[in-house]
Amino acid sequence: MSSLIEHIIDKNTAAYDDLASGALLLLDKPYTWTSFHAVKKIRYTTKVKKVGHAGTLDPLASGLLLVCMGKYTKKINTLQGLDKSYAGVMLLGKTTPSIDLETEFDRIASIDHIKEEQIHDQVHAFMGEQQQVPPLHSALKVNGMRLYKKARKNEDFTPEPRLVHIHEFIIEKIDGEKVYFQVTCSKGTYVRSLVRDFGEKLGVGACLASLRRTTIGDFQVDDALTMEEFVEQNAVRT
Repeated sequence: MSSLIEHIIDKNTAAYDDLASGALLLLDKPYTWTSFHAVKKIRYTTKVKKVGHAGTLDPLASGLLLVCMGKYTKKINTLQGLDKSYAGVMLLGKTTPSIDLETEFDRIASIDHIKEEQIHDQVHAFMGEQQQVPPLHSALKVNGMRLYKKARKNEDFTPEPRLVHIHEFIIEKIDGEKVYFQVTCSKGTYVRSLVRDFGEKLGVGACLASLRRTTIGDFQVDDALTMEEFVEQNAVRT
């Protein structure tokens, strides 16, 4: 994919003054920012009208966001289809309505009986193709409405499952309730749903404590610019 894109803005890029004609920005999205607000900031900074991202990243997640400008907005659908990799930490024995730390704990269960071998053994059940139910607290649209808006209204609603593919799921470290992991997955996969289902499989529940997107296809977060770096290099002076 990178060979099909002429202008990539990242840490290795020399100054490029024609963003409006087309460029792909590798951005390290800040923690707590929505993907929409990141795009809005870039649009305001560069005065480029056509700006969009290729794959939503939750506010409480950081890491690689592909931002298309100018003619490269036509490549958004293709870029969205690329596999993605993440590094994260889940909390075993604790659940929240949002499946992350955006909402308060609604269940706390003992994990004293859970052995490390059980945690490692459960990984195999989540490899390959599977049906996954998206989180109700998500930006996914159903009948024109974002799911998180249904959640805020306390609507009793279960999203339709979708087919996803987990290519790699590795438990890196277990430290009490904290389980450090890496996952590589297909388009449409929700890591929060993976964590939810993993905790349910163990019988104690789980939620996501932190998440960082590390790759999208061949693109690496290590090559991405922070928002501060991009603004400093590309702000339009008026």
